[in-house]
Formats: sequence, structure tokens, C-alpha cells
Amino acid sequence: MVTQALVLLAHGSRDARWREPIEAVAARVAALRPQVTVRCAYLEACEPSLPAAVDQIVSLGISAICVQPLFLGMGRHAREDIPRLVEALIMRHPGQRIWLARPASEDPALADCLARIALGSLGNPT
Repeated sequence: MVTQALVLLAHGSRDARWREPIEAVAARVAALRPQVTVRCAYLEACEPSLPAAVDQIVSLGISAICVQPLFLGMGRHAREDIPRLVEALIMRHPGQRIWLARPASEDPALADCLARIALGSLGNPT
């Protein structure tokens, strides 16, 4: 039985193609850890919103939900808006364990991954 969920939270855009990389991360997470329910959520301009994604997960009976912001910078959304949204969700679902992971930009592995991608571009001039 699935008991944990991961919500990949991104900014959002009206451009449908913008979502593709986020959804690719979700697919990869699902392939690596099929026992974890994974959903994408967006702050603005597209659906589902973070509250809608969490509500849907809770409706499945899952009681442990991690919100992982996939942001490259520590702007206002990451510093203020997202923590406020997660606090509201904790209040809205008091029987659930909901927590906020540090933004992806805070993990040194992301800088390493992006540096490798950038260095790989040196061998592929357009």
C-alpha cells in the first residue's frame, strides 16, 4: 500500500510545453520509486495548484506528503509564498504529515548536474 507522496512544485506557465521537464521528473521519480505517489503542482498559470494536488493525495488515504519545490533560485516564492502555502495545508489537513523540503536550488547536487550539462555543451557547438 502506498503511504507516502511527493509533490513536485514548480512555478507554472500558460505554455503547455513548459510543463514537460517537470512531468519528466515526475515520471523518473515514479520509475525509481513506484511505491511513492508522485504529483506535479504549480503556483500559477496552470493546474493543478498545490492545494488541489494535496487534496487529491489526501483523498487517496495517503498520510505522509512531502512538497519538493523545483525552483532554481531563492526568490520570494521559495522564501515566503511556498512556506505560507504549506503551513496553510498543514492547518487544512491536521491528521496528515505534510512537510516542505528545501528548494532544489539549495541542493549542491543540482549545481553539479547543471555544471555537467553546461560542460557537455562545449563539445556540441550549434
